[in-house]
Amino acid sequence: MKQKGFTLIELLVVIAIIGILASVVLASLNSARSKGADAAIKSGLANARAQAELFYDAQTPNTYEGVCTNTTTGISAMITSAANAAGATYTTGDAVASAAAVAACHDAAGTWVAAVPLKTVPASAWCIDNTGKSASTTHIGTTATACP
Repeated sequence: MKQKGFTLIELLVVIAIIGILASVVLASLNSARSKGADAAIKSGLANARAQAELFYDAQTPNTYEGVCTNTTTGISAMITSAANAAGATYTTGDAVASAAAVAACHDAAGTWVAAVPLKTVPASAWCIDNTGKSASTTHIGTTATACP
């Protein structure tokens, strides 16, 4: 008499194969999630550059002073959003240094610079400034006026 069905060994082999495939998919998913966070950071900072120019044009006389701290017409909300995507913190104000988990924005009358840590490369940050530079760089210091 022939028995129908699967043996215990066959079932264990199938379960092991499914487990291996699931681990490969999950590893790829984490990498894609980090790359997505970096894209959100770069996009948010690109929008911040346009908003900073609108802020500059609205001031009399024209100035960037306050663009980092103004929560209504400045770029504070955009920097905060980019920092949240990176899992970093952002405290408005020019005295904040940029480190591994800290976003920074500094402004003066004729210049501004902002940097937010990247999620895929912890030792670097995405930096933008009023000259149009947008690049991956090291973290900016407390007195920076442009991307390094």
